[in-house]
Amino acid sequence: MKILGIDTSSKFLSIALSENENIIIEEMHLLERRHSSELIPKIREMLEKANSSIDRVDAFVVGLGPGSFTGLRIGVSAVKGFGIATKKPCIGVASIDAIAMNVDEEEASVVPIIDAKRQNVYSAVYKNGVKKSKYLLLKIDELMKKIKGPTVFLGDAIDIYREKIEKRNKKAIFLNEEYWYPGASNLIKLGFRKLKEHKKPDLGKLEPIYLYPRDCQVKFSTTYGTK
Repeated sequence: MKILGIDTSSKFLSIALSENENIIIEEMHLLERRHSSELIPKIREMLEKANSSIDRVDAFVVGLGPGSFTGLRIGVSAVKGFGIATKKPCIGVASIDAIAMNVDEEEASVVPIIDAKRQNVYSAVYKNGVKKSKYLLLKIDELMKKIKGPTVFLGDAIDIYREKIEKRNKKAIFLNEEYWYPGASNLIKLGFRKLKEHKKPDLGKLEPIYLYPRDCQVKFSTTYGTK
């Protein structure tokens, strides 16, 4: 089964093609705010490099965020379009889960922190590859109250809040920028098992994780998901 993975939740576009869980090709493009004009051309170019095409893709995985509101809408809309056109399975995976996968850590907690603007961060707490909290939208001081002991931090909010974190957690470990963003290959690996259970596009359930409900006019609380 050939799977196309797409993430548009950050300033990077990440796209990957796999045969089942085996990644054939993966690309990361710095697009800033050009996702709408560059997404389809970049996918087409990558598929051509892999000697494939969109009609030969058997399933689609898209990152649901949390992250850039505009970017998420673009990525989800594109995958919905692919699902309608091809009638192939489409599923969404939390982009923040894919970020956490960038770390192979058994002893310390892993905490992605994504700049959510307005002095907030998107975050979640992981341990041994398992999510131990809900998806969070909160101030960095509120997040630090939930964390104890050795913790690995990664994500683009490190540049903003590193000093505050260091003051609150002397055992904090900060990863370099290469680990801060979700990779489409991680999305595919996270979504592979779910894809085997989906025979048709499940487009009704394909919605971004919005954690600013008033702005987005979506009636969710400031946490999304369960433990």
